[in-house]
Amino acid sequence: MNTLSDWLAHAERLHAKNIDLGLERVREVAGRMGLRFECPVITVAGTNGKGSTCAMLESILRNAGYRTGVYSSPHLVHFEERLRLSGEMVAAADLLPCFAAVEAARGDVSLTYFEFTTLAIMACMQAAKLDVVILEVGLGGRLDAVNIIDADCAVITSVDLDHMEFLGADRETIGFEKAGILRAGRPAIVSDPMPPQSVIDHALAIGADLWRLGHDFNVSGDQQQWGWAGRGRRYSGLAYPALRGANQLINAAGVLAALEALRPRLPITAQAVRVGLAMVDLPGRFQIVPGEPALVLDVAHNAHAVAALAANLDAMGFYPTTHAVFGLMADKDAAPIFARIGPLIDRWYFTDLPTPRAAKAVDLMAFWQARNKRGDVAASTHADPMSALDAAIAAADPADRIVVFGSFFTVGGVLAHGTPRLQAKHLLPDT
Repeated sequence: MNTLSDWLAHAERLHAKNIDLGLERVREVAGRMGLRFECPVITVAGTNGKGSTCAMLESILRNAGYRTGVYSSPHLVHFEERLRLSGEMVAAADLLPCFAAVEAARGDVSLTYFEFTTLAIMACMQAAKLDVVILEVGLGGRLDAVNIIDADCAVITSVDLDHMEFLGADRETIGFEKAGILRAGRPAIVSDPMPPQSVIDHALAIGADLWRLGHDFNVSGDQQQWGWAGRGRRYSGLAYPALRGANQLINAAGVLAALEALRPRLPITAQAVRVGLAMVDLPGRFQIVPGEPALVLDVAHNAHAVAALAANLDAMGFYPTTHAVFGLMADKDAAPIFARIGPLIDRWYFTDLPTPRAAKAVDLMAFWQARNKRGDVAASTHADPMSALDAAIAAADPADRIVVFGSFFTVGGVLAHGTPRLQAKHLLPDT
């Protein structure tokens, strides 16, 4: 296996299941590899807001002069996006020896694709001699492969209904799974304004240092600026985060709480906070691509995220027609998604996605048609996201709006092929 593609194909063949939650196998191999971090580790779990939280942590800490490593998943276009070292996407060549190290250590242990690649990325981070490691949980928390590492600070963002076949049927059960990343005596930042009681109960039961939004830290602001107040420190006159959307202020509040909790080990200046929030960038999170018609990219793929997307779209102002390019995994509950964003969409472009786990475009359209009560809304199906976007661009007037949302495969399918407009804005990684 001489290329990253070879190793990824190998990792896909190792285990009978795509998802097999549990830490025994991955912890065994990590022990053989001697995986551990000498620097502070921040682990981030939640239903939505994890990627944005990691990006803001990274941006502020980098502006404070620290060497950062961020592991996040899934990727939009290239696998290498899953690891950023000092703000830069890792080179494929640097991952190859790390994949080889996992293969050498695993012996007869069967690892899932996610477990195998997580161990390889952690090995790459360990070798990079970082000042701080930021780990985004892949699924849940308690039994996710990332949880083999004891976090020095854990952050739990919003908790809502998603991946219920693995995590449970209600917020309380899902919250308990998320709370599995918390550690006794260490900061536990909960930025969900109304967290499940199970999160609070678990934090108290294990003796974690619980920081709650509205209790241990707060935000305030007006249309121009905002402020944060926590235990012993305040920030005022802050510019709003460069990541768009009202929900980003809640994520930023949790970020500042985590950094305040870690201040004895990772001191930062107010200037690093200001510049870090002003310069943070994360593709596919209510990303507005300048030009006409307006183009919005968002990886919202569950009811909670789509509700936030709908609110953000509603706040953008008036557009004569809103076109939606939409693709979704088959295991997602599409009914509340259509219910929440449907009133804003005037033309649907349903798309197939390049994975057997995705819902077929024709099935999505049939599901939507069975629930649609508006006679003025049109719909069509397309073979891939780029074809769907091309059709939307052809049909849209300059004053219209196009929103591409749903699975990472939907947004990634647009970014991967791109258009001159997207490429001109440097949204595509170099290939």
